[in-house]
Amino acid sequence: MIKKAKFPSLEGKCVFITGGGSGIGESMVEEFAAQGAKVAFVDIAQEASEALCARVAAAGHRTPLFRRCDITDIAALQATIAELSAELGGDFDVLVNNAANDQRHKTEDVTVGFYDNCIAINQRPMFFTCQAVFEGMKKKGAGSIINISSMSFHAKNGGYPVYATTKAAVIGLTRGLARDFGAFGIRVNTVTPGWVITQRQKDLWLDEAGKEEIRRAQCVPGQMQSYDISAMVLFLAADDSAMCTAQEFIVDAGWV
Repeated sequence: MIKKAKFPSLEGKCVFITGGGSGIGESMVEEFAAQGAKVAFVDIAQEASEALCARVAAAGHRTPLFRRCDITDIAALQATIAELSAELGGDFDVLVNNAANDQRHKTEDVTVGFYDNCIAINQRPMFFTCQAVFEGMKKKGAGSIINISSMSFHAKNGGYPVYATTKAAVIGLTRGLARDFGAFGIRVNTVTPGWVITQRQKDLWLDEAGKEEIRRAQCVPGQMQSYDISAMVLFLAADDSAMCTAQEFIVDAGWV
C-alpha cells in the first residue's frame, strides 16, 4: 500500500481542474480533496462527475464543485471558471489543465475539421484557462499552474500525429508563460505522464501486445496508475515546490 504524503500548504487552497470526471482527472479531484483543498472541476461526463462528488463527500472530505462544460467553448469555459471561483469564495490558487482526447487517427484520414477539433480540445483551452486565472493569482502574488502533456511525442509513438503535436505544444505554452507569470509569484510547469492504465485505456487500447510493450519499455515494472500522476501534481501545487517553474516533470516509469 502506498503511504501518501500530506501537504499542509494545500489545506484550504482553491483548485480548478479540467477533465476531472474520470481517469487521471478523477484521481486529482480525490487527492486534492483529501488534502483539504477546495476543488472545482469541469467535464462533459455528467453522471460520472456527480458520482465522483458524492464519493468524495462520503469519504468525509469537502464536496467538490462540478459543472458540465464543453471546454471547446472558450467563453463558456472562462465564465464557468469565474462562477466557480465566486462560489468557492476566492480566486484559484491552483490550475490543472488535464482534459484531453487521445483519439487514434491516420495522417491520410485527417481533415481540417478533425485537426481543428483536436486543437480545440487538447491545446486551445489550456491558454485560455491560464488567462482566466492569471489576474486572481496575480492579486494573491502566488499560484501554481500545471499543464498535462503526454510522453507520446517523446516516444515517437505513431497512430495519433495531431494529438502528439498538441501535447508537444504544452511544453511550449508552459515555458512561454513561466517568465511572464513568474514575476508575480505564479509557477507554471508541465507534468508528462507515461502510459497510465485508466479504464478508458483498458477498454480501448490495452491488449496483450500493449502489456508486453509496457514490460519492454518501462524501467520500473508494473502498470502505471492515475495516482502516480496525481502525486506529482500535488507536489507541484504545494509550497514544497516553490522554486520549480518552467519545467517538464516526466512520470513514465522510465519509458522515454
